[in-house]
This record gives sequence, structure tokens and C-alpha cells, in this order.
Amino acid sequence: MGTYALRRVVQMIPLLLVISLLIFALTALQPGDPVDQLIFGNSKITPEDIARLKAAYGLDQPWITRYFFWLKQAVTGNFGYSQDFGIPALDFVFQSRLPNTLLLTVPALVISTLIAVPLGIFSAVRQYSALDYILTFFAFLAVSAPVFWVGALALYFFAVYLPGATGGALSLPPGGLGSPDLPADASAWAVFADKLKYLLLPMMILMLREIAVTLRFMRANMLETLTQDYVRTARAKGLADRRVLYKHALRNAVTPIVTLLGLSIPGLFGGAVITETVFSWPGMGKAILDALVSKDFNVVMVCLMMLAVLTVVFQLLTDLAYAIVDPRIRYA
Repeated sequence: MGTYALRRVVQMIPLLLVISLLIFALTALQPGDPVDQLIFGNSKITPEDIARLKAAYGLDQPWITRYFFWLKQAVTGNFGYSQDFGIPALDFVFQSRLPNTLLLTVPALVISTLIAVPLGIFSAVRQYSALDYILTFFAFLAVSAPVFWVGALALYFFAVYLPGATGGALSLPPGGLGSPDLPADASAWAVFADKLKYLLLPMMILMLREIAVTLRFMRANMLETLTQDYVRTARAKGLADRRVLYKHALRNAVTPIVTLLGLSIPGLFGGAVITETVFSWPGMGKAILDALVSKDFNVVMVCLMMLAVLTVVFQLLTDLAYAIVDPRIRYA
């Protein structure tokens, strides 16, 4: 397995180089650049000033030349400065935005998995029951509904309708990371409770789709496994249904879920763009959208390259996890 992992790690290098080239090209070729954002609305600036600014930022060079200059700096750990915030783009993402995204996505993934896997198993075991139909309907509805639409409905219900109907007794904030008027000397419990209040709505929206997708996968895999010959043989031997289900069927049915979870982690970072924007949650997803709008290309490159690295790394970890979940799998 060690040789296989090393070979995969080596293969990641040219893959990430190609990805970085594509991201840089798509970013550089979109209309506008950072200088256009700086001079927007300034009627006093002259064409000579514009040319001088573009030369200072290297924007007068072809995009492929700028890419190799960026790559040369990136391999040394220098990803440039954020135009909007005036600090290194890497520091801005890792210190200011990544912790907020982890705070949102990690609990959402863990809780949704703990909910969806048992529900998927129960739905398969009780196939065609009333609860199975209810769970199936919920899953299709949650997967089909656009995230921004569900988020807008949740905002209206929890931040507008519910406070009005209960006189403010029940409400959740419409967005943000925390209360601006929270005292500086507030206790750790008060800070946690305040942050949790702001975290609930966006986390519920993320969990909704994750629960639906994982539930459907788990149900389908379990139904397929329960029809296998070895499961029928185990039942024919007189083993208890619980032992057949958890000892024989579950371990084989859960293997595809490893793939789903492995790809869900980088997918949550990218999928959080809409959720973080709807709820004004200052994470990586919102940073990507804001940076694209303001042409803060260095922040865009850091965020998207991080998503690319997460994707290829978790694909490798998923493949290695197969050998743990299923002993029959061996890597040369």
C-alpha cells in the first residue's frame, strides 16, 4: 500500500500543475482586472496612469507569462497579496476564512452522516413502509430544491416570520458570524452560545442536502446487499436478523459511502459558496465569490487551488480507506 500511495502522490504533482494553469487562465481571461477595479469611477485618471498601473502589477504581460511568474512565486510559498485587504492572500484565507468554513462544514458533515446512515439502513430494511415513502420523498425534495431558494425560505421563516409570530421569543439571526455588541469580557459559554445561534441556519441548509444524498446512497446499497447470496445463506443458517444486518450486510453496503464521504469534504467547501453568501457567513465560499467580483485574483487562486488539493488528497484517502473497510481490496 505504501508504494501505491507514493505513486499516487507523485501523480498529483502534474495534475495540480494542469489544474493551476486552467484556473489561472480562466481567471485571467475574464473581463476586467484589478486595475479596472481600482480606477472605477475615477474620472481624473489618465490613460498614462492606467498603463503605468498595469505595468506595475504585471498586467501588461500575456497571461501565460504572468502564470509562470505566479508559479515561480507560489512554489516558494508566496501567493501574492490580497488587493482588497492588503495582506498576504495565503494568510487571509488560512487565518481569516478557512477556520470559519471548517466551523460550518465539519459539524454539518459529521451530524448529517450520523443521521443519514441509520435512516438509510432503516429505509432499506423497512422497504415500502410509510416511513420509507416519507424518507424517499424528503430525499428527492431536498436534492431537487435549489440551495439559494431553501436558504431564502429559511431566512424568512426563522428571521422574519417566527420573531413576529412569537414576539421575538423565537428567532435566529439572518446572517453574520456573531453579535457585534457582545461584551469583550463575555464568558466562553456566552461566546459559544452566540456563535451557535449564527451557525444554526447555514449549517441546517448544508446538512439538508448531505442527509438526502447519503440517505439515498445508503438505502440503495443496503437494498442491493440484502439480496446477495451470502446474506440469504446467513439467514438460512438461522442467524438473527440483527446479526445478519450489522455483521454481514452493513460492512459491504457501507463501502460506497466511503467514496461519497471522501468526495463530500472538498465538495462542501465549494458548495458552501451559495450558503455562505446567502447567510453572509465569512468563510472560503463567500471569499471566492467576493474575490471574483472584486478581481482579487490572488485570493481566488489560493481558494481554488486549496479546493483542488483537497479533492485529489481525499480521493487518495478514499482509495486507501477501501482497504480498511473491505479486506479483500489490496493495492500493489
